[in-house]
Amino acid sequence: MAIDDPVRPAPHTQADPAPAPTAERGTTWSALRPLVLRVHFYAGLLIAPLLLVAAASGLLYALSFQAEKFLYSNALEVPVGERTLPVGDQLAAARKAHPEGTVTAVWPSAEDGATTRVLMTSPEVEEGKSLAVFVDPYTAEVRGELTSYGSSGALPLRIWLDELHRDLHLGDLGRHYGELAASWLWVVALGGLLLWLGRRRTSKRELIVPERGAKGRRKTLSWHGTVGMCAVLGLVLLSATGLTWSRYAGENIGAVQDQLGGATPVVSAALAEGAGDGGGEHEGHGGGTGSHTGTAGKDVGIDNALAAARQAGIDGRMSVILPSEGSGYVVKETDTQFPVHLDSVAVDPADGRVIDELRFADYPLLAKLTRFGIDAHTGVLLGLVNQLALAALAFALVMLIVWGYRMWWLRRPTKERRLSAGRPMPRGAWRKVPVTVLLPLVALTALAGWFVPLLGISLLVFLAVDVVVGVVARARARTAA
Repeated sequence: MAIDDPVRPAPHTQADPAPAPTAERGTTWSALRPLVLRVHFYAGLLIAPLLLVAAASGLLYALSFQAEKFLYSNALEVPVGERTLPVGDQLAAARKAHPEGTVTAVWPSAEDGATTRVLMTSPEVEEGKSLAVFVDPYTAEVRGELTSYGSSGALPLRIWLDELHRDLHLGDLGRHYGELAASWLWVVALGGLLLWLGRRRTSKRELIVPERGAKGRRKTLSWHGTVGMCAVLGLVLLSATGLTWSRYAGENIGAVQDQLGGATPVVSAALAEGAGDGGGEHEGHGGGTGSHTGTAGKDVGIDNALAAARQAGIDGRMSVILPSEGSGYVVKETDTQFPVHLDSVAVDPADGRVIDELRFADYPLLAKLTRFGIDAHTGVLLGLVNQLALAALAFALVMLIVWGYRMWWLRRPTKERRLSAGRPMPRGAWRKVPVTVLLPLVALTALAGWFVPLLGISLLVFLAVDVVVGVVARARARTAA
């Protein structure tokens, strides 16, 4: 669905004024423009349905954060009490309510009136998800149980929308849809940007403000171009961050990140050989609050582990991963608001000694950028501001697609033929591109297709289909002649 004017525009009327002149012939852009326009047309036409699903589901996902607070308020919020009980007592209450579960982590209440969240593996939830038990920090009353997923603690509503956005609830097969959409989003966005910047206009204001007085297709084009201009950076970032955890391109991105020394570091909770094998009973609040695999060593308890972590500078919103055989407590900050607090420490369960520290400030730059990008894509980086920005960006993408299809419909060659539609630029546009530009362009396309496999495969399929359609068209023309 090209955002530019057709190759052979119809006679102009008052309802659809003449477009501004394009760049002079002979320039690189005048030769390259038909090729960009043809790619933008086909990519928009064929990939837009996938992008529309991703944008609509992403819009709902961005709004689900606030919806969860309302829908699950009984589990998330409690009246503020006079005294907060030890976390060990709250953990014991969750274990008593669900003895069949194995506790893996605890999210202590981070603010007045918020419940403590105890995460368990349980037969009640599918693999990869946790059973979240919500405990009143003032009374140790269990307020409810819900399925939870991921480091952001998504609850059932957001889990369902996240899976819809990620794979259409089709598992590994459905992941191809998301990766294909993300693979082409940056191509469509940057191609549209080039076409929009390459247009001649009477005022620079028309770059980012819809043209006044425009009607018909020109009005639709004006809105499509200006909104796309404002959204292009966000769309490219969404594409890039979405590809980081895709199946095929994600593996390539991870490999490059590792080669550049940008892998995300992890605090080491490994205990020294023979450490913690004192053979005594678990100690601390709510006995047995340490190992979820039943180690025989001493355990200072979760409250003492938290105290040690706080002395090391860990504070605010935290997640405590309980010790397992051969490893200690891991206490991590989880505050993704700006400035972020994502430091972590490991604590020896035998004596409460901090055995390792990892400060977010010490992360490699590439690891920091990756974390910021993923958190921004998932709506947790800046809280409500991030979520509203994502919702606005998703809505903008929905409208860009709608306007694109409308222009495609309005460009149909004969308006009496209601089932006809707009035609793309003629084949052979690449022949007009200078060799000095074409060869680097082909090389970059091949590199992008290798690095982002679904982009490369789908592009080859498009080219093959286009060649077949061209051969059939020429055969029909010869027959008719």
